[in-house]
Amino acid sequence: MIRTTILAMACLISITALGQHAKQQRFSPGKIWEDTEGTHINAHGGGMLFHNGTYYWFGEHKTAGRGGNRANVGVRCYSSQDLYNWTNEGVALPVAAEGSGSDIEKGSVIERPKVIYNASTGKFVMWFHLELKGQGYNAARTGVAVSDRPEGPYTFLRSLRPNAGTWPVNFPEPWKSKEVTEADLEAWSPAWRKEVAEGLFIRRDFGTGQMSRDMGLFVDDDGKAYHIHSAEENLTLHISELTDDYLGFTGKWAVMEPAGHNEAPALFKKDGKYYMVTSGCTGWDPNAARSFVADHIMGPWKSLGNPAKGEGASITFDSQSTYVLPVQGKEDAFIFMADRWEPQNAIDGRYVWLPIEFNEGKPELKWHEEWSLDFFDQ
Repeated sequence: MIRTTILAMACLISITALGQHAKQQRFSPGKIWEDTEGTHINAHGGGMLFHNGTYYWFGEHKTAGRGGNRANVGVRCYSSQDLYNWTNEGVALPVAAEGSGSDIEKGSVIERPKVIYNASTGKFVMWFHLELKGQGYNAARTGVAVSDRPEGPYTFLRSLRPNAGTWPVNFPEPWKSKEVTEADLEAWSPAWRKEVAEGLFIRRDFGTGQMSRDMGLFVDDDGKAYHIHSAEENLTLHISELTDDYLGFTGKWAVMEPAGHNEAPALFKKDGKYYMVTSGCTGWDPNAARSFVADHIMGPWKSLGNPAKGEGASITFDSQSTYVLPVQGKEDAFIFMADRWEPQNAIDGRYVWLPIEFNEGKPELKWHEEWSLDFFDQ
């Protein structure tokens, strides 16, 4: 009887141990990152919200295979108090049923979801890059959804192309009336690039709204929110002011790096200056990151070069930027959040989180096999 009891207790202890996932205390960039249930975190192209002492990580839910880059499930949410250990909060924004005709119908493309909180309305607002089902990447729209709770569920409101019928604030008057069209130019020629930089695609899309692909959100110290997105066939970044409820565009916007071929924008603020990390445009393949600084969010922006340093810098350590996370409770502590894409098996995509260092006013990224938040206390 005693032996039987001992065996039963041993089995119970073993089962209990198996059900408990060991707490993580360090970041391991590029490695499988499991949630508190022991499942690889599924929040790609993500963004972060900090609200009432909790971090919320939103990202694309990928599925297996190359088709897993389409929106088969929706946007997933995780929560954490320490940034190491993440609890699955479920699907924050589910796709609509096949055949529903919704812009976010299953099989569409939903990328780079970002969520911000509007203190005036008490609403959580999600924006994301949206491509309509069956249209490849031709739609180039942005979608918006809203919720009463940070983890959702979010209600999809609409999708659109921003800033229809409005000119950028930094767009010279003579360029508005230019009559040059794409048919007049050889694509990628010096003349074509010059005309792109001088508003070729802005004029083309003036009536329908500007293209919006890779995107990010930023809330400034005064509560004003901004939508930063790749536009003009991914050749130029647009920075657009959102309405006071964060649900629409005011029509005030600026172009950044015209014809510079930037995507994956991640904006943050330090010591009153605005910084942005972006990537070049090479599809799923990684490339060298770029960094920029400005005194005003609408520019002008100055290039600071590749922030990545050391071995692997030319491909940003095999990753692409998605967000820069300010660490709460630590001064000047920022985490570079990036994705290591696996296009042939989307669900196996990894996360590369690295501390941002500053050297003579320039952000720098260095590779760490492992690191912890103690890095910022040095």
